[in-house]
Amino acid sequence: MADEQGKLLETIMGLIMHGGDAKSSAMEAIYAAKSGDFEGADEKLNDAEEALGKAHQSQTNLLTKEASGDSVELSLLMVHGQDHLMNAITFNDLATEVIDVYRKIDGKDVSVK
Repeated sequence: MADEQGKLLETIMGLIMHGGDAKSSAMEAIYAAKSGDFEGADEKLNDAEEALGKAHQSQTNLLTKEASGDSVELSLLMVHGQDHLMNAITFNDLATEVIDVYRKIDGKDVSVK
């Protein structure tokens, strides 16, 4: 039982850690674009996407466990982890748009997605 709790805590901490990393990388991407470093901005957006992928994997592990009939204990840490992930996703989407605005201001072509 203690081992299960440890694995659950590790998964939740993955949500928090990787979600936070994704948001930080997205913010760094905006700062890079603001200074005209679009290559750096793209690298930071890629870093954010990679961190989001890791956070999603943590979330998928929880969902798979729940779907297989093994209920997952809801805790404040779980809610906090999910909050980090959702904020990171939203922030990453907005960062992409803000960077496109900076590209346009800089005279670069921006494709509509």
